[in-house]
Amino acid sequence: MEHTDIKDVLKSAKLVGKKITVCGWLKTSRNSKSVMFLELNDGTGLANLQTVIDKENQALSAAASYGVGSALRVTGTLVKSEGAQSVELRAEEIELLGAADSSYPLQKKRHSLEFLRDNAHLRGRTNTFNAVFRVRGALSKAIHEFFWSRGFLYVNTPIITGSDCEGAGEIFRVTTLSGEQLLKKDYSEDFFGVKAGLTVSGQLEGEAMALAFSKIYTFGPTFRAENSNTPRHAAEFWQIEPEVAFADLYDIIALARDMVKSVIADVLKSCKSELEFFEKFYEEGLIEKLTGIVEKDFKILEYRDAVEILKNSGESFVYPVSFGTDLQTEHERYLVDKVFRAPVFIVNYPKEIKSFYMKLNPDGITVASTDLLVPGVGEIIGASQREDNLELLEQRIKDLKMNMEDYRWYLDLRRYGSAPHSGFGLGLERLLMYVTGMSNIRDVAPFPRTKGNLLF
Repeated sequence: MEHTDIKDVLKSAKLVGKKITVCGWLKTSRNSKSVMFLELNDGTGLANLQTVIDKENQALSAAASYGVGSALRVTGTLVKSEGAQSVELRAEEIELLGAADSSYPLQKKRHSLEFLRDNAHLRGRTNTFNAVFRVRGALSKAIHEFFWSRGFLYVNTPIITGSDCEGAGEIFRVTTLSGEQLLKKDYSEDFFGVKAGLTVSGQLEGEAMALAFSKIYTFGPTFRAENSNTPRHAAEFWQIEPEVAFADLYDIIALARDMVKSVIADVLKSCKSELEFFEKFYEEGLIEKLTGIVEKDFKILEYRDAVEILKNSGESFVYPVSFGTDLQTEHERYLVDKVFRAPVFIVNYPKEIKSFYMKLNPDGITVASTDLLVPGVGEIIGASQREDNLELLEQRIKDLKMNMEDYRWYLDLRRYGSAPHSGFGLGLERLLMYVTGMSNIRDVAPFPRTKGNLLF
């Protein structure tokens, strides 16, 4: 079905005066004395194409009965418009491809985000979600281009795994067992013969690949059965995880900084109209905030110093802070929004509050780790240098009472040509929330999976 994208129609002055065909969904219609106006959108951009129908043309009279949401194919001549839009299509032929009856839920009014979540199969047709998912696509493209431009290999790590990377017990179990077999927790008869689950991270397998190819990144779905019902938590999310061999903590900090700056700069250029929409309806000052990320220096702050700043701030935090406590969102936002007014890497956290695989610092108390905090949100990236010393890693696994056999292959990486290496994890949805100003993670995933919600 040959036709021209509406986005291209609205951008190209060369098409004025020419006969073209467009396809799209009817957003709204209105009547005047002699003509009827249809607004069409095919999802290729935010702007609609106004289609003008001469009421005296009996062949087009059926258009008056088309409901909002109907799919149409329209052929006509593109002309300059006397109205607010630059061009309009003078219809000569209209074909109804798929009718939408009066029960179509997206009528000509502003719907709440909660209502649209219940109709996630249709919400991509609204301006908000047209913009959200267009930016999501552009952001994903920019991420891939950044890593490929630096010689990284894109690898796919397993979705089904036998290990819990974070050691937090938040894995979704994958099993073919049922009834008594499942109650006995005897996995010898299970599909894999061992306990299995959906991955919470591709990091461990990513390390194996990095210790063969030097620079790799993964970009895929991860899952976390975390019993959190907050605007920032989802059970399924997409994660970017680069791993770099022969790199220390400060090498990976530089990579994370450059990636964030690069992909945001790219989206500022490629999604100008979408970001203007978000600034108008969702976050005032959004574009200035994003431009600041691209232009400002990123600070590096020791965890110890961050704790002292917070303790001496005079603020009444809900969660008191002291050395050894994990920083909460209120602490993170105080540091970036009030103290530094810029992105901050907090480095060298106590080992007790970080994962087993992070490299122990010479002080024996902290690990070579960092979180990137950004204004308005708090943490968006977690990174670390990985422990490359076999004895230290084995001891850490013992201390945490983890099953050594589950990590035998991971320990082999330290037996056979171990090398310093580092990496980070960045949730696409968290970054997308920051870039669009959307305040709920449910509104940046096409079909969100959250606690108690599996509608589609």
